[in-house]
Amino acid sequence: MVLIYDTETTGLPRDWNAPISDSDNWPRLVQLAWQLHDETGKLLSRGNMVVKPDGFTIPFNSTKIHGITTERALAEGVPLDQVIGEFMEAASKARYVMGHNVGFDVNVVGAELLRLGQDAGPLTTMAVIDSKDEGTEFCAIPGGRGGKFKWPTLTELHQKLFGEGFGDAHDAAYDVAATARCFFEMVRLRVIERPEFSSPEAVVYEAPKLEAANFETAAPEEAQAPVDGTAHSAATEALADVPFTHLHVHSQFSVLQAVSPVGELVAAAKEMGMPALAVTDHGNMMAAFQFVRACNKEGIKPIVGAELNVCRDMHDKSVKDDGYPTVFLAKNKNGYHNLAKLASKAYTDGFYYVPRIDRALVEQYKDDLVVLTGGLFGEVPSLVLNVGEAQAEEAFLYWKNLLGENFYAEMNRHGLEEEAVVNGVLQDLAAKHDVKLVASNNSYYTRQDQSDAHDILLCVKDARNVSQPKRYVGKRGREFRFGFPNDSFFLKSPQAMKELFADVPEAIINIGGLVEECEGYTLERDVLLPAFDIPAEFVDAKDAKDGGKRGENAYLRHLTYLGAEKRYEEITDEIRERIDFELETIERTGYPGYFLIVQDFTTAAREMGVSVGPGRGSAAGSAV
Repeated sequence: MVLIYDTETTGLPRDWNAPISDSDNWPRLVQLAWQLHDETGKLLSRGNMVVKPDGFTIPFNSTKIHGITTERALAEGVPLDQVIGEFMEAASKARYVMGHNVGFDVNVVGAELLRLGQDAGPLTTMAVIDSKDEGTEFCAIPGGRGGKFKWPTLTELHQKLFGEGFGDAHDAAYDVAATARCFFEMVRLRVIERPEFSSPEAVVYEAPKLEAANFETAAPEEAQAPVDGTAHSAATEALADVPFTHLHVHSQFSVLQAVSPVGELVAAAKEMGMPALAVTDHGNMMAAFQFVRACNKEGIKPIVGAELNVCRDMHDKSVKDDGYPTVFLAKNKNGYHNLAKLASKAYTDGFYYVPRIDRALVEQYKDDLVVLTGGLFGEVPSLVLNVGEAQAEEAFLYWKNLLGENFYAEMNRHGLEEEAVVNGVLQDLAAKHDVKLVASNNSYYTRQDQSDAHDILLCVKDARNVSQPKRYVGKRGREFRFGFPNDSFFLKSPQAMKELFADVPEAIINIGGLVEECEGYTLERDVLLPAFDIPAEFVDAKDAKDGGKRGENAYLRHLTYLGAEKRYEEITDEIRERIDFELETIERTGYPGYFLIVQDFTTAAREMGVSVGPGRGSAAGSAV
C-alpha cells in the first residue's frame, strides 16, 4: 500500500539539511492530509486535519499561501497528538510514503513526532517515492543546475500528464489528491516502477470527495473603519512645528541597489527643511566622508549609518546564511568608529555571499550605536511575516535588552499589506516593552520620478529583464524577478510623512529626540605625515605658531631647483612656469612633507647603490 500525503506549515526551514531534532529550524505543522491506496489505486482511507496551534502562531505570509489563519486554526483545529496519531496509524499500513518533494513533509512530521516525545523512526525510515524526482526526466523542463532538467512543480507535472493544471494548490487535501492522481498515472505509464505494481495497465485511481478548500472557508477580513478626514487633518496640523528627519536612506553606495547621489540627497534634505539626515547603505559606509562633508556644508546634521546583515554566526561558512539587514546609526564620533569596525569585519571576517556580522560582534561594538528594526526584511518584521509573533517578540526583546533606549521600532508605509501587518505587531510590542516608534520611508531614490531608473538598476544587478513580472516579498522562483512594488520608496517631504503617520504622531515626534542625541562631527583632517627636519636656514618661526608649512615649502623649492639645474641645460621660462605651478599645487594641497620624505629615502637608496624606479602616478610624471 502507498500513503500519499502533504503538509501545510508555518513556513520553510532555515537550513534544509538540518536534522529534525533541530526544533527551532523546522516549521510547525498547520495542516496534514493523506490518502491510503492499494496497488490498484483503490482508496482505502483518507484524512484531512488542521492542527490547533499550541505555543505558536501562523505567520502572515504562510496564511497568504494556504489560507489558514491562527484564529481559524484555534477554532477548527485538532490537537497535534490526535492528528499525528491518526496519521501514523495509516502510515503503519503502508509500504511506501509518497508525495511531491515529500522529503520536506517527512521532516516536518518527523520534527513534530520528536516534539511530542515520540519515535520518528517508523516514518523517517519508510521507503519513499517522490514525484518531483521521478518526474524530472519525464517532464524534461530545461533550466536545471549544471545543464540538467529542473525539478517540475506539481502543477507542471499535472499539466504534462493531463494537459491541464489543477485548482486550489497549497491546500494539503487538494495537493494530495492531485499528487495521487499524478502518481497513479505515472505508474500506469510506467514512469514510476516498483515490484508491487506488477500490472500497471490495471491501475485505476479512485479519487476522494474533498472538503471545501482553505481559501473558500477562510473568514472574510473585517473592513477597516473609514478614516475621519477632519481628525486626520487636525492630527497633521498638530505636527506642523515638529521637525522630521529621514533615518533609513540609501545612496548610490548601496551598489546596484539605489540611485541617489550623496549630494542630491543632502540638497533635497536641505531644500525640504530637514535639520538632519541619515544615510544607511547596504553593507558599507563608503558614503560617509562625502556625506558628512556635504551635510556640514549645508548646515544640517549628518547621521552616519549602515544597514548590515546580522546572521547567526559570521564565522560559519558551511551553510548559506545571509542574516537579516539591520539598520545601525552612529550617535557620535565614537559610534562612527564602532560602526566602522562592524562594517569592516563584515567583509574581512564574515563575508560569505554577502558581508555579515553576528550578535556577538554587535555586543562588542554596541556603544554609541542606535539600532532600528528596519524594513520588511529586517529580523523582527521578517519573523512576524514568516515565522511567528512569539519568535519576533523574542528578537525584539534581545535588541531592547542589549541597547535599551538606543533601540527603536521602525514603521514604514509604502502601501503594502505586509507593512500593515508588521506595523500592527510593532506597535503592540513597542507599547508592551516601552520601546519608541519612529516613522521611516526606506528610500532608494531621491525623487518619485526616479523609480523606473531604480527598477532598471535592479535588473542590471540581477541580470534580468524589465519585462519580467516582479515580486518584492515572498518566494520568486524562476518566474519572477526582484523588484519594488510601487514608486513610493523615495525621500518624501516632512509634510508628506506627517500626513502618512498622522494617526501615530509619536512616530514623528520621537525622531526629534533621537536626532538631538546624535552629535555632529567632521571626518576631514589635515594630512598626517611625520615632521621632516629641514635645515635651519629654511625654518619659518610662524610655522610653530599656526602649524603652517612655509619652511617645508621653501626647502622643497630649494631642492627642486637644485635638481632642475642638474637635469636641464637651461631653465627656460616654460620649465620655470611648470615647476612653479607644481610647487604651488603641492603647497595648496599641503603635501610638501610627503615629497620631502620620499626624496629623502630615494636619495639614501641611491647613495647605498639600491635601484630606484621612476615611481608611479602623477608624481612620477611631474617635474618636481
